[in-house]
Amino acid sequence: MTVRPTHTLCPHVPVPALPPEGTIGVIAPAGPAALDTDKAVQWMRARGYSLKVFPGVYEKDGYLAGSDDVRLNDLHGAFADDDVNAIICLRGGYGTPRLLDRVDFRLLRDNAKPFIGYSDITALHLAISRYAGFVTFHGPLLNADLLGNKQKPTESSFFNMLRGQVKAGSVLTHPVACPLSTIEPGIAHGRLLGGNLSMIAATMGTPYEIDAEGVILFIEDINEPLYRIDRLLTHLRLAGTLHKLRGVLVGDIAGVDVPALERLLKQTFAPLRIPVLSGWRSGHCDPNVTLPMGALVRLDAGKQELVLEQEVVIR
Repeated sequence: MTVRPTHTLCPHVPVPALPPEGTIGVIAPAGPAALDTDKAVQWMRARGYSLKVFPGVYEKDGYLAGSDDVRLNDLHGAFADDDVNAIICLRGGYGTPRLLDRVDFRLLRDNAKPFIGYSDITALHLAISRYAGFVTFHGPLLNADLLGNKQKPTESSFFNMLRGQVKAGSVLTHPVACPLSTIEPGIAHGRLLGGNLSMIAATMGTPYEIDAEGVILFIEDINEPLYRIDRLLTHLRLAGTLHKLRGVLVGDIAGVDVPALERLLKQTFAPLRIPVLSGWRSGHCDPNVTLPMGALVRLDAGKQELVLEQEVVIR
C-alpha cells in the first residue's frame, strides 16, 4: 500500500550548512549537567570546529540548568549570535516546555541555523516546526552522546547531515548491525516530525502540540514500561492525532521487551492502514542516528528505507 499526499505539503526551510572551521554553540534548555569544557573544546577542535558555551550551561537550579530566564536568554542568544553556526543542547531531562510560551519564534526564524537535540528537546522541535518552519535535527546531545563516546554512526551521521553531505534523494543510513522490523508494509510520503513520545503527549492540548496532518511520525522513549507506552499511544489515538498520519517510524524504546512492543504497535497502527517501520536507532540509544525534523521524506516500510526528499541544509 502506498499512502500518497491528499494535499500539498510545503517543505520546511533548509538551514545553512555547518561550514568548515565553524562555531557550534552549546546551550542547556532543560536539565543541568557538569561539562568538562576543556574536553569538549578539544573534542570539537579535533574535528575542525570551535565551541562557544553559553552561561546557563554552568548553572544549576534544582532539576533545571539555570532559571527560565537564563535558559531562554541562552536560546535566544545562540540564535541571534552571527558567530554561531549551529546549536547543540547539553542534555535533556526536564525544563524545555517551560520556555515555549516565551520563545521569540520570529527571532529564531530570522536567524535559522542547525538546532540539535532529543529527549526533552522534542518540545522545541515541535514548536519550531509549527511557528518558525525550518528544519531542525533530532540528534546527539553534547554530554551523553558526543562526549560519551557512543558508536561511530552517532558522530558521522551528525556531521554528515549538518555539513550538507546528505542530499535530497539520499537513503538515510542506518547501522547494518541494528536490525529493523516492518510492522506494517507500505510506502508513505510526508513530513518527518516527532521525537520523545512522552513529550509529544505532554504538549497535546497546548498551542505547541504536534501538527500531525500529513506527517510521518517518529517516536522514541526511555524508562517507560509497556503499559505506559500503550497509554501514550492511546492518548494520541483518542486525540485524533494518529488518524492524520501517513506513516510511523519507531525509534528506540529503551527497556521495553521488543516482541511485546511490536505486538502493541501492530494493534495500534494496523487499523490505520499506514506503513510502520520499527527499530530505528535514534534517541536514548547507542548509536544515535541524526534525523531531520520537518523535512519531507519517503518511508518504505517494506524495503526498510527512509529517503530524504528535500535538501535540509544549504551551502
